[in-house]
Amino acid sequence: MPSQAPPGRLVLAATPIGDPLDAPPRLVSLLAEADVVAAEDTRRLRRLTSALGITTSGRVVSYHEHNETARAAELVEAAAGGAVVAVVTDAGMPSVSDPGLRVVRAAADAGIPVTVVPGPSAVLTALALSGLATDRFCFEGFPPRKPGERRRLLASLADEPRTMIFFEAPHRLAATLADLVEAFGGDRPGACCRELTKTYEEVLRRPLADLLSWATAQEVLGEVTLVIAGRPPRSGPPDAAELAGLVAEVRRRVATGERLKIAVTAVATEAGVPKRLLYDAATHSPRS
Repeated sequence: MPSQAPPGRLVLAATPIGDPLDAPPRLVSLLAEADVVAAEDTRRLRRLTSALGITTSGRVVSYHEHNETARAAELVEAAAGGAVVAVVTDAGMPSVSDPGLRVVRAAADAGIPVTVVPGPSAVLTALALSGLATDRFCFEGFPPRKPGERRRLLASLADEPRTMIFFEAPHRLAATLADLVEAFGGDRPGACCRELTKTYEEVLRRPLADLLSWATAQEVLGEVTLVIAGRPPRSGPPDAAELAGLVAEVRRRVATGERLKIAVTAVATEAGVPKRLLYDAATHSPRS
């Protein structure tokens, strides 16, 4: 009896963030051989394939934020029929501050295999170049465009102990840095990474106040990734009012079913206080 056709699959493929020579061999093969290539910008895809010296043999379709939902169903249907469907964005990994999440969810719900061709990452490249702590970090994507929403978000991150990574448009950079100075203080260490892997790559490692002065003194061009140091370690024990608030948070978590030791560890780590101090306070303080 004839052999069954191999099952289709969805492939998220990372593309170079600047230099086309960063494209891995698997990406080159995928773009040349995939049955369907869904691209955030088909013109940029053509420029990339031209730089790589290849031609796509499959059908090329657009897949961007404005047609993501409708197109996801079409791509999953193609994969269900046996097609290899490649999803690429303008730069970096699809679904990370770019289209891709909806089609991954749709494929998973339909039982379609999903895999990845890994490649360049602006997040990790900037983190490595920043000179800031790399053992614990978080990616916050693009801050909100509206000033009020942006300030509220940054205020909520003021006590974040991990290194933080943001994307930002060059024309909003100065405003965002001003809000960062307000939320984190001008002395907080940071790095502004511009045009990574491109001809005019630039990395400035300075306190936030100095980065703000630099950004307001000129017209910043190109794609920007900001890396900001987390809240510095506490210099002393919490005062009575802060400790009482931490104890209240531990008890709130325990009331929801979390074990006491787990709650204490989580709250103490986030606040930067000794676990033993918080545990003793939580177990000996009178309940209100």
